[in-house]
Amino acid sequence: MMASNKDDSQKHGNQGFASMDEDKQREIASMGGRAAHEKGTAHEFDSDEAREAGRKGGRVAHEKGTAHEFDSEEAREAGRKGGKAAHEKGTAHEFDSDEAREAGRRGGQSSHGRDEDEGSGRGSHSQGSHRGSSSTRGGTSEQHAKAGSQSHKNR
Repeated sequence: MMASNKDDSQKHGNQGFASMDEDKQREIASMGGRAAHEKGTAHEFDSDEAREAGRKGGRVAHEKGTAHEFDSEEAREAGRKGGKAAHEKGTAHEFDSDEAREAGRRGGQSSHGRDEDEGSGRGSHSQGSHRGSSSTRGGTSEQHAKAGSQSHKNR
């Protein structure tokens, strides 16, 4: 036992949940959780509550410096798994042709490292137009949008 627990137990007697060691507390709490689930009285989180709890936990972990930082490969893998699960559950967003066109346009601008105000540069693939990009695929925004809308025609 830690010194602070001894001090507390001397003041209040050697009894009670708070005076137990952490492993014993965890064991008892776990039994209570199992009993509540078996009885049907355990709280079941809806998706909004779960999202909020996760958001709070993430914020605390970042403040404490214990949050996991994803590298780009881990983030890509997590996104792939999430997309696959959403498609299997039927909850994935299906783009209509306008949304696909807009996503292609934005993706094309992003991969070429320019804003809308920087000029079109369409059809030009000089070295400067690929700054900050690790993409090996070329094409204009219109070509990307057209490919996106064509990929949805057979659905």
